[in-house]
Amino acid sequence: MKFKDYYETLGVKRNARDEEIKKAYRKLARKYHPDVNPDNKGAEDKFKDIQEAYEVLSDSEKRQRYDQLGPNWRGGSDFTPPQGWGGAGRNFDVGDVFGDRAGFEQRRGGFSDFFEAIFGQMRAGRTSAPGGRTKGRPGRRGTAETELRLPLEEMHRGTTRKLKVRIENNQRTIEVRIPPGTRVGSKIRIPGGGPEGGDLYIRLQMEGHSTFSVDGDHTETELLISPWEAALGTTIEVPTLDGASEIKLPPGVSSGQRVRLRNQGLNLRDGGRGNHYIKLKIVVPTDLSDEERRHFEELARSSKFNPRA
Repeated sequence: MKFKDYYETLGVKRNARDEEIKKAYRKLARKYHPDVNPDNKGAEDKFKDIQEAYEVLSDSEKRQRYDQLGPNWRGGSDFTPPQGWGGAGRNFDVGDVFGDRAGFEQRRGGFSDFFEAIFGQMRAGRTSAPGGRTKGRPGRRGTAETELRLPLEEMHRGTTRKLKVRIENNQRTIEVRIPPGTRVGSKIRIPGGGPEGGDLYIRLQMEGHSTFSVDGDHTETELLISPWEAALGTTIEVPTLDGASEIKLPPGVSSGQRVRLRNQGLNLRDGGRGNHYIKLKIVVPTDLSDEERRHFEELARSSKFNPRA
């Protein structure tokens, strides 16, 4: 597979700050969004590349591995020993996320193979001795960490996943309950789910979304409107996490303005919700009919409006 230069994809320098990366991502995502280019397959592929690049460069740990290892940056990224469990995300203990005391259940059938390829026969918390033998650390159990990617809607509403884990020669089925209001970077601890009876940590990440972007507890989507809708005002349906919602735009709105829908953002762990924002973008028609052109020409002659005054 050809190595992807994520910095080149986003058009930023390798020493770009987080704010520069975020700004570049938002600009490109708006330009190549599938909703803006419904008939352009190339734009859809470009949008996916932009999403992939941002997901790596916006994560400090992934970015560091990418900068150090280049094409080999993915090696070992799904199985790493835990370091400092604080982090930016929220840590969930077993009491928060599992319905049973042990934190996992032995079950048969009906499970995902998600962890099958990730863990294999790998071990954590061990080192290789001379001659290829494996030696453990006396008095310490092994620990393991991996990443689970979820759609935005599942992190918002909560869900349950059944995951098959094979560590050394033991196979287990783990039922993981993701609570509503989970955030990116949150960790779930599964006592006894790691090698040698140690802990398994699952770090939660969010899949890219084609409609919504996330900023903390809030969600945002872009709404395309016509010049006459912006000038005269209109009532229009907009997407939210709970389905379509109707909003009324007043006359005289401009591109870049945001409309706030209170308590229609992400669920909060302690109750309540964030807000949902609608960002307006005025789109001018490019293929005018003769009648449309006459109307615009008449407006240009009669209007005294000067946006540069």
